[in-house]
Amino acid sequence: MSASTAIPADERLAAFNANIEAADKDPSLSPETGKQMDKVTLIRFGAGFLVFGLLWMSGLAIVSAVLLTKHLQSIFGPDVEGLTGVINACTAVASLVSNLLFGTLSDRSRSKWGRRTPFIVLGAILGGVTLFLTGMVTNAVAITIIYCLCMFGLNAMIAPLVAMISDRIPMNVRGTMSAFFGAGQTCGAPIGTLIGSAFILKPFPGFILAGVLMFLGGIVAVIIVPKESSADFLPKDEGKASDVLRSFIPPKFSTAHDFYKAFAGRICMLLSYQMITVYQLLIFQKYIGLDDTAAGAAMATMSVITMVVSLGGSVVAGPISDLIGRRKIPVVAASVLFAIGMAMPWIMPTTLGMFLYAGIAGLGYGVYSSVDQALNVDVLPNKEEAGKDLGVLNLATTLGQMLGPVLMSVITMTLGYAAAFPISIVFALLGCVFIMMIKGVK
Repeated sequence: MSASTAIPADERLAAFNANIEAADKDPSLSPETGKQMDKVTLIRFGAGFLVFGLLWMSGLAIVSAVLLTKHLQSIFGPDVEGLTGVINACTAVASLVSNLLFGTLSDRSRSKWGRRTPFIVLGAILGGVTLFLTGMVTNAVAITIIYCLCMFGLNAMIAPLVAMISDRIPMNVRGTMSAFFGAGQTCGAPIGTLIGSAFILKPFPGFILAGVLMFLGGIVAVIIVPKESSADFLPKDEGKASDVLRSFIPPKFSTAHDFYKAFAGRICMLLSYQMITVYQLLIFQKYIGLDDTAAGAAMATMSVITMVVSLGGSVVAGPISDLIGRRKIPVVAASVLFAIGMAMPWIMPTTLGMFLYAGIAGLGYGVYSSVDQALNVDVLPNKEEAGKDLGVLNLATTLGQMLGPVLMSVITMTLGYAAAFPISIVFALLGCVFIMMIKGVK
């Protein structure tokens, strides 16, 4: 028996509540311990968030940005825009449900291994196996179902890990921690695209690598991040079905205006982002006019550009946000940069236009992703339900992921690829409007 579990449950609960209260009063204190966090612990959290985002996003991008499209084309022919939209819509619905589900369930968990850790480990296994299997079947329905299961595994990792920012990280360094979280994802996406482009002619080993990276994301994160305390002392729920269902209810709009403004801003930005990201290969093939080999090479170059600028934006923006005590300014500036980058291939429908998009929009998205998570934590109406409420906010990401490919498929099949870029710009700028309307966060 550990020293902590030897302490009576009521004393541990009292200390738990006291630590949260102390952190609410002093932003330099950890809600988990009620004390200031030493540099080694901060580095471990930052490294864990960074590696997690880097690994899972790399694995997912190998499939979502390159190999899934190529896999579908090898089965159904070159015109897969509609099918790609349908599959991504289905998987986004799965993400929408699973993010809220695992955020809420981890809030209610009373495991001796902590509230969040068991979900991360199980999610890593499910996500890794199913991401690999996505490329092993040739039936459209089977591909969709397996890909949806992958989203369940992925969100079983993401929702609890994001909740740790609220559970365990002092408020005055959440921007920095969010930057590590965002940097991993923003760098992982181009790295995954780069890796996927290398397997464009031989997808099988690419799917294997994608599954392994997804699996390692959760496992390595759990190893690096400081061990979570047992949650077995927290009051147990009565277990009534009605109580469980009520725990899924989002915050009331009348008392959480800023929460829903952040929600709307995120939907707009992610919709804009996903419209182009998921269709990169098709854009190079059908809008720019490249063959598979040339498209793969161009995507590789584009990925390197995006990785460099995204990393730079992520690393710088989070600490600056903490230093100036502002969240909205970096997020708005990032959205404007993203819109400017989106205009490049619209003005110049060439490989150079896409490279400029990668540089400018990549920088904007790097800044955005590094600060947006901290903004989301700051607008939470109830810190004790952080997992559930962050799950609701992450539904915005899911809705963007769902609506982006669906909208893109409709646009490309009716108006053509050129029309997608100005529409994407409108959504990015609309996201700025919602973020600027937030009143409770600077």
